[in-house]
Amino acid sequence: VQVRVPQRGGKRTLLETATLNATESFTRHKLRRASDHNARARALVALQDALGLDEAPLRIECFDISHTQGVEIVASMVVMEDGLPKRSDYRRFKVKSLDGQDDFASMEEVLTRRFRNLLTERAEGPQAKQRFSYPPNLLLIDGGKGQLNVAVRVLEDLGVDDVSIASLAKRFEEVYLPGSSNPVNVPRGSEALFMLQRIRDEAHRFANRSRERLGKVRRFHSALDDVKGIGGE
Repeated sequence: VQVRVPQRGGKRTLLETATLNATESFTRHKLRRASDHNARARALVALQDALGLDEAPLRIECFDISHTQGVEIVASMVVMEDGLPKRSDYRRFKVKSLDGQDDFASMEEVLTRRFRNLLTERAEGPQAKQRFSYPPNLLLIDGGKGQLNVAVRVLEDLGVDDVSIASLAKRFEEVYLPGSSNPVNVPRGSEALFMLQRIRDEAHRFANRSRERLGKVRRFHSALDDVKGIGGE
């Protein structure tokens, strides 16, 4: 491989132009990144103020339940760190303890499994798998006061007292906090509400996609079961 650096003429001019363009492009990229980071930081601080948190919620986990007429019940756990999705920490849960639709019981099972895993991995120390070892600064539940109360009860029963909790109800985009029957005043169009909506919508999308995948597996399995010599007959 030969690397040539022109010293004069048209090629030298072309090299200088390309270098200048690359430098300007890199500078614009850094400015955009800085601007995005500043915007996310402002949104997190706004969310901290709106919810009365002790610190900015650098790690947010949001849970949503999805099902098909009471069957194929799955839950999603999506994670946002520093205002950005952290997809490597996303988790899906297949609800195991129910035969029919019960969103409250489904949420209770899933949250119990998630935070029980947290406590187990904390107890195991460095040798743990580290799949659930990081607690959220903010636990966001897709739902209203009922779903919020389920989350509060689960964490109290498990003795997890270092996680803040909130819920976001779809109908009027109302935000609820433990201990209050009225929603928190998070202004419409604010950066704080937009961040909550963003992670809630991502949890909803991920839960629906997980349910659709489960449904495809179930339908394929059922079709094979009906084939003589392959299924159960």
